[in-house]
Amino acid sequence: MHHNNSIRILAGNSHPELAQSVSERLNVPLVPCTVKKFSNGETNVKISESVRDEDVFIIQSGCNDANDNLMELLILISACKTASARRITAVIPSFPYARMDKKDKSRAPITAKLVANMLVVAGCDHVITMDLHASQIQGFFDIPVDNLFSEPLMLSYIKRSISGWKNGIIVSPDAGGAKRVTAIADKLGVEFALIHRKRDGKALDAPERMEILVGDVKDKVAILVDDMIDTGATLALATRTLHEKGAKSIHALVTHGLLSSINLSMVERLPLEHLVVTNTIPQNKNKNGCSKLTVIDISPTIAESIRRTHNGESISLLFGEWAESGNVEVL
Repeated sequence: MHHNNSIRILAGNSHPELAQSVSERLNVPLVPCTVKKFSNGETNVKISESVRDEDVFIIQSGCNDANDNLMELLILISACKTASARRITAVIPSFPYARMDKKDKSRAPITAKLVANMLVVAGCDHVITMDLHASQIQGFFDIPVDNLFSEPLMLSYIKRSISGWKNGIIVSPDAGGAKRVTAIADKLGVEFALIHRKRDGKALDAPERMEILVGDVKDKVAILVDDMIDTGATLALATRTLHEKGAKSIHALVTHGLLSSINLSMVERLPLEHLVVTNTIPQNKNKNGCSKLTVIDISPTIAESIRRTHNGESISLLFGEWAESGNVEVL
């Protein structure tokens, strides 16, 4: 299909390195735009190039200052909409409020649904995101959502960088991640294990412990897989549990390294070989603070999904041969 319109890439302030990297891979310069704050904290956007009738992609992740970043994204979408862009795709590597996806307690907000509505009201036509915390979030939208998977990158990393992976066991730190680990275990032809987190006793401050529900980790290379790490409490508990149960070595692979209040020195002290995260969220500050942190680059996957969207090609094929042929780039 030949389009007479071209790809236009804009970026908010959440992740300039990723936007730059995607733009270089596609050989498409970023549209010059400034996203600043007025003195009263309001967001001001100025797009210095025409986007009329163009295929616009706005790269903005939901990290650190999640609310500022979301507001920037909404205003950028709205500005492109009123500037007559032909189609607007929000590229949101880490979806904000993804954990608030159901009413798990009385009066709890389903904020992920609110975010979906806000994006559409702003004028968004299509969303590209990665490893959604719950895949049903796609159903919160009435516009197409492409949920890219980091799984192919994780698989390549395991095969290339974890020695002894054939004697491995893929571990989920909670029952919710069962699907994710069984898929990886199947593709690698290894076992899987599930850990369950529970409190000793009824009190809110009762000590937490974990028990292995399924699988035997003794003398195995344990590979913890999860979609998100925030405080690192789950990681710490899971690592200690696997260590106590006699795992030979322990590795952790997590897509979204929020690592907001995490004490990276705690990760250093854990009986953990590596903590592998992707750069859906900027990791440059963290890399200096932790020798065990490895960062996998997702910009090839994001760039390829933009190219395919623009050319009207299948995105699902991105996870077949294309993914398996690719080498993982470690930053």
